[in-house]
Amino acid sequence: MALLQLKDVSKIYRQGDSEVRALYHVDLEFNEGEFTTIYGPSGCGKTTLLNLVGALDRPTSGSVLFGGTSLHEMSKTQQALHRRHHIGFIFQSHNLIPVLTAYENVEFAYQVIRKNDKRSGNDPVKDILTRVGLGDMLNRRPNALSGGQMQRVAVARALVKAPKLVLADEPTANLDSETSKEVLKVMVQMNRELNTTFIFSTHDPMVMEYAHRVVGLRDGKIERDERTVQACT
Repeated sequence: MALLQLKDVSKIYRQGDSEVRALYHVDLEFNEGEFTTIYGPSGCGKTTLLNLVGALDRPTSGSVLFGGTSLHEMSKTQQALHRRHHIGFIFQSHNLIPVLTAYENVEFAYQVIRKNDKRSGNDPVKDILTRVGLGDMLNRRPNALSGGQMQRVAVARALVKAPKLVLADEPTANLDSETSKEVLKVMVQMNRELNTTFIFSTHDPMVMEYAHRVVGLRDGKIERDERTVQACT
Protein backbone atom coordinates (compact mmCIF):
# COMPACT_ATOMS: atom_id res chain seq x y z
CA MET A 1 0.00 0.00 0.00
CA ALA A 2 1.21 3.51 -0.83
CA LEU A 3 2.11 5.75 2.11
CA LEU A 4 0.02 8.59 0.71
CA GLN A 5 -2.84 8.62 -1.80
CA LEU A 6 -4.83 11.43 -3.38
CA LYS A 7 -7.98 10.11 -5.04
CA ASP A 8 -9.88 12.44 -7.39
CA VAL A 9 -9.00 15.42 -5.19
CA SER A 10 -10.35 18.87 -5.99
CA LYS A 11 -10.02 22.02 -3.91
CA ILE A 12 -12.13 25.13 -4.50
CA TYR A 13 -11.70 28.39 -2.62
CA ARG A 14 -14.61 30.80 -2.60
CA GLN A 15 -13.95 34.53 -2.74
CA GLY A 16 -17.23 36.36 -2.48
CA ASP A 17 -19.37 35.26 -5.42
CA SER A 18 -16.43 33.82 -7.35
CA GLU A 19 -14.63 30.48 -7.11
CA VAL A 20 -10.94 29.67 -7.46
CA ARG A 21 -10.25 26.07 -8.43
CA ALA A 22 -6.84 25.38 -6.88
CA LEU A 23 -6.79 21.62 -7.66
CA TYR A 24 -8.88 19.76 -10.17
CA HIS A 25 -9.44 15.96 -10.00
CA VAL A 26 -5.89 15.09 -8.88
CA ASP A 27 -4.88 11.43 -8.54
CA LEU A 28 -1.46 10.72 -7.02
CA GLU A 29 0.29 8.09 -4.94
CA PHE A 30 3.52 8.46 -2.97
CA ASN A 31 5.46 5.44 -1.70
CA GLU A 32 7.61 5.27 1.40
CA GLY A 33 11.09 6.66 0.84
CA GLU A 34 10.27 8.69 -2.27
CA PHE A 35 11.93 12.07 -2.85
CA THR A 36 9.46 14.02 -4.95
CA THR A 37 9.31 17.56 -6.30
CA ILE A 38 5.98 19.26 -6.94
CA TYR A 39 6.90 21.69 -9.70
CA GLY A 40 5.04 24.54 -11.35
CA PRO A 41 4.53 28.31 -11.55
CA SER A 42 3.06 30.41 -8.75
CA GLY A 43 -0.66 29.76 -8.36
CA CYS A 44 -0.58 26.30 -9.92
CA GLY A 45 -1.72 24.51 -6.74
CA LYS A 46 1.58 23.40 -5.18
CA THR A 47 1.00 24.84 -1.71
CA THR A 48 -2.63 23.73 -1.73
CA LEU A 49 -1.51 20.16 -2.43
CA LEU A 50 1.00 20.26 0.43
CA ASN A 51 -1.63 21.68 2.78
CA LEU A 52 -3.97 18.82 1.94
CA VAL A 53 -1.43 16.01 2.39
CA GLY A 54 -0.20 17.73 5.57
CA ALA A 55 -3.71 17.67 7.08
CA LEU A 56 -3.73 21.47 7.23
CA ASP A 57 -6.73 21.74 4.93
CA ARG A 58 -9.56 19.57 3.65
CA PRO A 59 -10.39 18.79 0.01
CA THR A 60 -13.63 20.07 -1.48
CA SER A 61 -14.09 16.63 -3.01
CA GLY A 62 -12.12 13.42 -3.22
CA SER A 63 -9.99 11.73 -0.57
CA VAL A 64 -6.50 12.10 0.88
CA LEU A 65 -5.33 8.89 2.56
CA PHE A 66 -2.29 8.39 4.78
CA GLY A 67 -1.51 4.72 5.32
CA GLY A 68 -5.03 3.95 4.17
CA THR A 69 -6.66 6.35 6.67
CA SER A 70 -8.65 9.30 5.37
CA LEU A 71 -7.19 12.57 6.67
CA HIS A 72 -10.27 14.69 6.08
CA GLU A 73 -12.46 12.33 8.09
CA MET A 74 -10.31 12.92 11.18
CA SER A 75 -11.37 15.45 13.79
CA LYS A 76 -9.22 18.56 14.18
CA THR A 77 -7.66 17.04 17.29
CA GLN A 78 -6.84 13.83 15.45
CA GLN A 79 -5.35 15.82 12.58
CA ALA A 80 -3.17 17.78 14.98
CA LEU A 81 -1.89 14.57 16.59
CA HIS A 82 -1.27 13.09 13.15
CA ARG A 83 0.83 16.10 12.12
CA ARG A 84 2.70 16.07 15.41
CA HIS A 85 3.76 12.44 15.19
CA HIS A 86 3.98 11.64 11.49
CA ILE A 87 4.80 14.79 9.52
CA GLY A 88 7.74 17.18 9.55
CA PHE A 89 7.48 20.63 7.94
CA ILE A 90 10.23 22.75 6.38
CA PHE A 91 9.40 26.32 5.39
CA GLN A 92 11.26 28.77 3.16
CA SER A 93 11.52 31.32 6.00
CA HIS A 94 13.05 28.85 8.52
CA ASN A 95 10.64 29.89 11.33
CA LEU A 96 13.32 29.35 13.97
CA ILE A 97 12.83 30.81 17.46
CA PRO A 98 15.43 33.61 17.57
CA VAL A 99 16.17 33.47 21.32
CA LEU A 100 16.91 29.73 21.21
CA THR A 101 20.13 28.07 20.05
CA ALA A 102 20.20 25.62 17.17
CA TYR A 103 20.12 22.80 19.71
CA GLU A 104 17.21 24.32 21.63
CA ASN A 105 15.18 24.93 18.47
CA VAL A 106 15.43 21.26 17.52
CA GLU A 107 15.00 20.09 21.12
CA PHE A 108 11.76 22.05 21.42
CA ALA A 109 10.30 20.18 18.43
CA TYR A 110 11.42 16.87 19.91
CA GLN A 111 9.99 17.48 23.36
CA VAL A 112 6.58 18.34 21.90
CA ILE A 113 6.10 14.65 21.10
CA ARG A 114 8.33 12.78 23.53
CA LYS A 115 9.65 13.02 27.02
CA ASN A 116 13.37 13.52 27.40
CA ASP A 117 14.99 10.12 26.89
CA LYS A 118 18.62 11.04 27.53
CA ARG A 119 18.66 8.56 30.41
CA SER A 120 19.46 5.92 27.79
CA GLY A 121 22.63 7.81 26.87
CA ASN A 122 21.23 8.84 23.48
CA ASP A 123 20.82 12.44 22.44
CA PRO A 124 18.65 12.47 19.29
CA VAL A 125 18.87 16.27 19.04
CA LYS A 126 22.66 16.36 18.92
CA ASP A 127 22.67 13.33 16.65
CA ILE A 128 20.41 14.84 13.97
CA LEU A 129 22.21 18.20 14.06
CA THR A 130 25.51 16.38 13.60
CA ARG A 131 24.07 14.43 10.67
CA VAL A 132 23.10 17.65 8.89
CA GLY A 133 26.58 19.07 9.43
CA LEU A 134 25.97 21.34 12.42
CA GLY A 135 27.55 19.32 15.21
CA ASP A 136 29.95 22.16 16.03
CA MET A 137 27.24 24.86 15.99
CA LEU A 138 24.82 23.52 18.59
CA ASN A 139 24.99 26.61 20.80
CA ARG A 140 24.65 29.25 18.09
CA ARG A 141 21.49 31.29 17.86
CA PRO A 142 19.90 31.92 14.44
CA ASN A 143 21.44 35.40 14.12
CA ALA A 144 24.89 33.76 14.26
CA LEU A 145 24.08 31.30 11.45
CA SER A 146 24.06 31.73 7.69
CA GLY A 147 20.88 31.26 5.67
CA GLY A 148 21.95 27.77 4.66
CA GLN A 149 22.84 26.83 8.23
CA MET A 150 19.46 28.04 9.47
CA GLN A 151 17.75 25.91 6.83
CA ARG A 152 19.80 22.92 7.99
CA VAL A 153 18.49 23.53 11.51
CA ALA A 154 15.00 23.56 10.00
CA VAL A 155 15.72 20.22 8.31
CA ALA A 156 16.99 18.78 11.60
CA ARG A 157 13.92 20.09 13.43
CA ALA A 158 11.64 18.38 10.91
CA LEU A 159 13.52 15.08 11.14
CA VAL A 160 14.24 14.81 14.88
CA LYS A 161 10.87 13.20 15.63
CA ALA A 162 11.48 10.56 12.93
CA PRO A 163 8.39 11.40 10.84
CA LYS A 164 7.19 9.20 8.03
CA LEU A 165 6.74 12.24 5.78
CA VAL A 166 8.51 15.59 5.41
CA LEU A 167 6.81 18.41 3.50
CA ALA A 168 8.96 21.30 2.30
CA ASP A 169 7.30 24.36 0.77
CA GLU A 170 9.83 26.23 -1.42
CA PRO A 171 12.68 25.34 1.01
CA THR A 172 15.39 27.01 -1.09
CA ALA A 173 13.47 30.11 -2.23
CA ASN A 174 15.48 32.51 -0.05
CA LEU A 175 18.89 30.92 -0.70
CA ASP A 176 21.49 31.50 -3.39
CA SER A 177 22.18 28.66 -5.83
CA GLU A 178 25.25 27.25 -4.08
CA THR A 179 23.61 27.29 -0.66
CA SER A 180 20.49 25.73 -2.19
CA LYS A 181 22.60 22.85 -3.50
CA GLU A 182 24.14 22.29 -0.06
CA VAL A 183 20.72 22.14 1.63
CA LEU A 184 19.29 19.86 -1.06
CA LYS A 185 22.22 17.48 -0.71
CA VAL A 186 21.54 17.30 3.03
CA MET A 187 17.90 16.39 2.36
CA VAL A 188 18.90 13.76 -0.22
CA GLN A 189 21.32 12.27 2.31
CA MET A 190 18.70 12.16 5.05
CA ASN A 191 16.24 10.58 2.64
CA ARG A 192 18.73 7.80 1.92
CA GLU A 193 19.82 7.24 5.51
CA LEU A 194 16.38 7.41 7.16
CA ASN A 195 14.11 6.34 4.27
CA THR A 196 11.89 9.31 5.06
CA THR A 197 9.47 10.34 2.33
CA PHE A 198 10.12 13.89 1.12
CA ILE A 199 7.67 15.98 -0.90
CA PHE A 200 8.76 19.51 -1.66
CA SER A 201 7.35 22.26 -3.83
CA THR A 202 9.38 24.54 -6.03
CA HIS A 203 9.35 26.68 -9.15
CA ASP A 204 13.15 26.44 -9.48
CA PRO A 205 14.27 24.04 -12.27
CA MET A 206 17.57 23.36 -10.46
CA VAL A 207 15.76 21.75 -7.56
CA MET A 208 14.26 19.11 -9.85
CA GLU A 209 17.75 17.73 -10.50
CA TYR A 210 17.81 16.34 -6.97
CA ALA A 211 14.42 14.61 -7.05
CA HIS A 212 13.67 10.98 -7.79
CA ARG A 213 10.31 12.00 -9.17
CA VAL A 214 8.91 15.22 -10.62
CA VAL A 215 5.20 16.01 -10.55
CA GLY A 216 4.31 19.06 -12.64
CA LEU A 217 1.20 21.10 -11.89
CA ARG A 218 -0.46 23.75 -14.02
CA ASP A 219 -3.81 25.38 -13.30
CA GLY A 220 -4.51 22.79 -10.62
CA LYS A 221 -4.03 19.80 -12.91
CA ILE A 222 -1.20 17.30 -13.26
CA GLU A 223 0.61 17.83 -16.55
CA ARG A 224 3.70 15.74 -15.78
CA ASP A 225 4.59 12.80 -13.53
CA GLU A 226 8.02 11.36 -14.26
CA ARG A 227 10.68 9.36 -12.47
CA THR A 228 14.16 10.76 -12.97
CA VAL A 229 16.97 8.55 -14.27
CA GLN A 230 19.35 9.63 -11.52
CA ALA A 231 19.12 12.41 -8.97
CA CYS A 232 22.10 14.59 -8.08
CA THR A 233 24.15 13.57 -5.06
